[in-house]
Amino acid sequence: MQAFPRITFDPTVMGGKACIRGLRVTVGTVVGLLAAGRSADEIMAAYPYLEREDIDQSLAYAAWRLEEREVPLSHP
Repeated sequence: MQAFPRITFDPTVMGGKACIRGLRVTVGTVVGLLAAGRSADEIMAAYPYLEREDIDQSLAYAAWRLEEREVPLSHP
């Protein structure tokens, strides 16, 4: 697995979704805002505790997940 040190998973935070540095901001939220046309500066203004690296790593993580393929361990 590729290293994404800013992406965290905790079942007690946002139901275990991929979050940024343990904050209650999911990768999906950031990627969704980018997809809606928001700039990184706009996102950081709305979420002042985020850093540019958080946004960059969210996008990199989302791209990596899309390339990942799940393979069943066994067939019934």
